[in-house]
Amino acid sequence: MPLKPEDIAALERATLKAVPPPQMKAWRDWLLPMDHGTVGRARSAVPLRHDRPDPDDIARIDGFYTKAGFEPWFRVPDDPSWQAVHQALDDRGFLRSKPTHVMTAPLAGLLSVPAVASCDLSAEPDEDWMATYVGPGFDAEDGAHRARLMTRAKGCLYASVRMVGETQAVGMASLSEGWLGIHGMRTVPKARGRGLASGILRAMALKALERRMHKAFLQVEASNQGAIALYTRFGFRPAWTYAYWR
Repeated sequence: MPLKPEDIAALERATLKAVPPPQMKAWRDWLLPMDHGTVGRARSAVPLRHDRPDPDDIARIDGFYTKAGFEPWFRVPDDPSWQAVHQALDDRGFLRSKPTHVMTAPLAGLLSVPAVASCDLSAEPDEDWMATYVGPGFDAEDGAHRARLMTRAKGCLYASVRMVGETQAVGMASLSEGWLGIHGMRTVPKARGRGLASGILRAMALKALERRMHKAFLQVEASNQGAIALYTRFGFRPAWTYAYWR
């Protein structure tokens, strides 16, 4: 699914609308979200364009974060064309970590795999949604930070799959900037491998189609081969890979 520069910019704006930081600055071709939590996307400077990397930007952005009282982090394409930027980050003592794929798909792909469970969508996360999201099997501290940010987001939908009276899988859909963004996909350990995510993805896609959207995105760590295989079944393909520099 080839992306134009304006598609990349819209996707990155949509990403930050789903995990809105308490402070954010726009500068040149960058968004500079500022937060003290564990969610990298909510606290890492990110470029809105991939076709004009400038290593001189790094020192300026580093200064913006430091002056505002935040530790500077960066999230930049893991691509050879960005090598000069990578070197500028390395020269300032930043370390590369957590390569992550941005994957995109036409909504038709999300409807191509039958759902094995029904899914409820709500404009607000209920107690069961929150309990599942930060429950056993997940990092509680990181989950709390992510939940704090996601529940500040506007216009999102919260998905729940309930079976035998229990919420067993959850996710969050952001619907902005022309994109369906898929976030916070979690299934309780005892229910994994049953295809519950299919119900969530299908329900999200149907809602996005109602709003005349046609494309979806998500982000998944490059090391999470199980999740990548699952999302590939629904038509997702890597659009680019980024890494964090901290």
